[in-house]
Order: sequence, then C-alpha cells, then structure tokens
Amino acid sequence: MTGLWVKICGLMDPEEAVAVARCGASAIGFICVPSSPRYVTPTQVGTLAAALRHEGWEQVERVGVFANADTDAIAVAITQGHLTTLQLHGQESPEDCRDLRVRYPDLALIKAFRIRTAGDLAKIAPYTDTVDRILLDAYHPHLLGGTGHTLDWDTLKSFRPILPWILAGGLTPGNIATALAHLTPDGIDLSSGVEISPGHKDVTQVQHLLRQLDTVIPSVAPHPGS
Repeated sequence: MTGLWVKICGLMDPEEAVAVARCGASAIGFICVPSSPRYVTPTQVGTLAAALRHEGWEQVERVGVFANADTDAIAVAITQGHLTTLQLHGQESPEDCRDLRVRYPDLALIKAFRIRTAGDLAKIAPYTDTVDRILLDAYHPHLLGGTGHTLDWDTLKSFRPILPWILAGGLTPGNIATALAHLTPDGIDLSSGVEISPGHKDVTQVQHLLRQLDTVIPSVAPHPGS
C-alpha cells in the first residue's frame, strides 16, 4: 500500500463505516474508552466490523482505540471486533506495549502521545522498539482525543522519528493542505474534523478530505482490490 495512510476515527454506525471505507479511508477507528462520547462496546465493534467485512472492505484496517485498558477488555474487543490494529491512547508504559506485542504478534500497535510542547516529544524514545507506529495528538487536560484542537505544527518541522508517524489533532478538509505543507507524516487521523456530531461522520466531508489529499499527495492508499 502506497501513499498517505488515512484513518477516520470514532465511528458508531455500521452504514457510515461502510460509506467511509468506500470513500477510500485506509483505516477506521473504534473508540473502546467508556468515558468517550464516541464509545462503542465490544458487541458494537463486532457489528461495525461485520458490516465492513460483509461489504467487501476487509482490507480496511480496523483499529481499536484504548486508554489504560486491562488486558481482558482488550482481548474481548479484539475477538468480537476482528481488530487488525491496537491504538493505545493512555499512560501505557513501554513494558505494557511490549507485553501486548508479544500477546498479539499479528496485530499492529500504535502508541499515541498528546503533545503540549516540543519537549513532550522526548517521551517517545522509550517506545520505538515496542510499537509499530506513533501518533501525535493535541494535548487537552481532560479529553484524550477528538477535541478539535490542533498541534503547533511549526514545532514539529524537524520531527524525524525512526518509526512511521501519524498526525492527529484538529485536522479538517479545510486545513489538511496547510498541515501537510508544514509536515510530512506517514499518516493522518481525523475524528471531529469530519463529524456532524460525536460519533456520526459527514461522509461528504470525508470525500472532500480525500479530494484535498489528491491535490496534495498524488498517491493515496488505494481501494481494496485495486
């Protein structure tokens, strides 16, 4: 798969999940954090995943987003949701990540970091041999993600991690070209920037996002089967 990896996160409706996949998203994220307004239970994750697979979108990554979850909760979501990827958005340690990698060697592992200042980037180094990708999100004192707040892109201009990295935090179809003019991430992650309300996506905005990317990056991740 070539081009920019594009994840649309916080889906709650099976029909919307299929529509977002049809737009050309590389991955769809399911929020498995009970305190989130976009929370979906393991049973709901299973229903969402089943809709994607039934409609022929099995190649789209199914990402379970967790924050300080116990291993039993993660195991249930993996089993019921047929997850392909785990995203850890809490205070998980490098040892926690290593344990999950050993337990689930066939799943990709993303560790998210909430960045308030350039100094926060130093937190990443201990994780580079325990995860597959890192994600940078905007800091919020109470919310873990989906805040609509952007990062200070200028402070990240010299950011060159040894792992593939994903830019999140307040991205929208309107600002994505500016973000990618400042930075060269390997992927992007959007939630509130393409929403009608928490958990319900505006498919027209997702389509607009992908069209914007076509003008900025010639090769976006292809549709399954292409």
